[in-house]
Amino acid sequence: MLGEPAPGYSTGQAMAALEDVMRNMEDASEQYQLFWTGASRQEREGGGAAGLAFGFAILMVFLLLAAQYERWTLPFAVLTAIPFAVFGAVMATWVLGLQNNIYFQVGLLVLIGLSAKNAILIVEFATSNRKRGMSILASALTACRQRFRPILMTSLAFILGAMPLAFGSGAGAAARQAVGVTVVGGMLVATFISIFFIPVFYQWIEKRTLQMKLKRQKRLPG
Repeated sequence: MLGEPAPGYSTGQAMAALEDVMRNMEDASEQYQLFWTGASRQEREGGGAAGLAFGFAILMVFLLLAAQYERWTLPFAVLTAIPFAVFGAVMATWVLGLQNNIYFQVGLLVLIGLSAKNAILIVEFATSNRKRGMSILASALTACRQRFRPILMTSLAFILGAMPLAFGSGAGAAARQAVGVTVVGGMLVATFISIFFIPVFYQWIEKRTLQMKLKRQKRLPG
């Protein structure tokens, strides 16, 4: 027996509903047997792998940035762009009535790297400006002006390139639409909203780091 979830429901919700029906049926174990095959079986077996993959992706981004900046605090300014991208992806998927399936999760993994890319450009140039003697505020504002056009051009190129996926049709269109809508929605929010918050987070982290250094210096003898 084959079936598909009703519009507005994910495959995971449909599978959970079937399992609830089987549990509530009397003597169901003697008369019926429920098992999953194909994509449903893969989704059930890899149900907990998505969260693990997201966690490892964020951890790898954090460790690589910590090694690049030789600091443990600056990577947090870059990672603040990820929640904005995820929010945009979730909202776009919800507004269009698409499912939270494996293709949506693949799109989220792609967004982790893409959204961090824009933040890396701003933080990298802000750090370079700080080394030249600029203040924290001036270095952040200058970095935004320096990298605004490249960030806008690369992000728009990616968004326009992913549009055919979002409006795909024909065989396999559902998979293409899920990935396309996820990355387009996430990158729109990450480009036009988070880009204004990244300098704010950078300034806050830098000021907190500077305050901690001053406190440690005051505690040192002599």
